[in-house]
Amino acid sequence: MKTKLILVEGLPGSGKSTTAKLIHEILTGNNVEAKLYLEGNLDHPADYEGVAYFTEKEFKELLEESGSLGKVFQDWVSVKRGRHLLPYMKIKNELGNGFPDELFTAISKKDVYELPLEQNIAVITERWEEFAQQAEAEEKVYVFECCFIQNPLTVGMIKYGASDEVTIDYVKKLAKAVKTLNPVLVYVNQDDIDKSFRKAVAERPDDWFNGFVHYYTSQGYGLKHGLVGLDGTIDVLKARQELEQSILAHLPITPIILNNSQFEFDKHRGNLKVKILAEL
Repeated sequence: MKTKLILVEGLPGSGKSTTAKLIHEILTGNNVEAKLYLEGNLDHPADYEGVAYFTEKEFKELLEESGSLGKVFQDWVSVKRGRHLLPYMKIKNELGNGFPDELFTAISKKDVYELPLEQNIAVITERWEEFAQQAEAEEKVYVFECCFIQNPLTVGMIKYGASDEVTIDYVKKLAKAVKTLNPVLVYVNQDDIDKSFRKAVAERPDDWFNGFVHYYTSQGYGLKHGLVGLDGTIDVLKARQELEQSILAHLPITPIILNNSQFEFDKHRGNLKVKILAEL
């Protein structure tokens, strides 16, 4: 069966983005039509990035409270199984200051990834199922960075402190949804999490670091274990890696595990090329 989906996973700072870009480069360089979606892409076909969830009643209330923007929201909203899904980040990017900060903040609290875990699992799983149906009929390979394991684990373990069993089951649901695409899972491994994450911190803006530490230590697993600051965040990442290894062992997808601890670009690209071309 032809592979139509390549999933790239690993901890922050492991080299996921570089790996996903290299895979896309390898595919297109071998005349394979491919589409790359990196973390944060608002047009992601299998995830909801920057999308708010409203019930019918809640959306009607939003329209009543939004004045002239109500018409804009009506034009942008999509309705699936009674769920009103509003891509508020896209709207903000288009309207800029025309989208008041107070209203934007209120809507962002309804983000799909702010839903109770059970609802989030249902909405995201359905999204992956819809994507698989669409992709099955296409002659291209999709390359996704980090949304397959990282997102479920982030909302399950990191945000809600869910049990390992719940988080593993979440990812297994997504694996079942894309089974017909014969997915390939590339996991980028790091031997020294402390070193690789501190490297990422040094390379990224302070706002990213502060937001990351707050998210990882102020709720869920971090809060439950009393972890704080950079050291506490690294402890959470170590626990996350253990859970990710367990997830890999439970999936019906045999992963390609690549060690990128030395960040040797040419060697990493060479290893990737051999592994990816063998899957085509």
